Amino acid sequence: MAVLNVTPMLAVADIDAAAKFLIDCLGFDLGVRMEGYAYMRSGNGGIRLIEAEPGCDMDDPARQHIVYIDVDDVDALYAAHQSAIEALPETHFRAPFNQPYNQREFHLIHGPFLFMVGQDLTEVE
Repeated sequence: MAVLNVTPMLAVADIDAAAKFLIDCLGFDLGVRMEGYAYMRSGNGGIRLIEAEPGCDMDDPARQHIVYIDVDDVDALYAAHQSAIEALPETHFRAPFNQPYNQREFHLIHGPFLFMVGQDLTEVE
């Protein structure tokens, strides 16, 4: 037995808005969309969106999660979606920068989710 993939399942207040964010800012494609559910994919990765229960407090700190996305070229991904990313509120994105733990990252916030997009700098020659 082998794990083929791990996909986070995120409860969101507005599936269409979350899907648009993932498409516009991170280059995901819409794989499946049905009532209360969407499957977003990019390369070997995926994110599943499910509709949050009506009246659910999406500002509750218990709903705040970090999704880390490993990519092969942080700067290229950021550049490809820069106009959509930089149209977000200024406090909802951070342009690419180097971390002391040998990762180059950019950060995006959508709803209660922090998306950290990173590239391993030890593999860059």
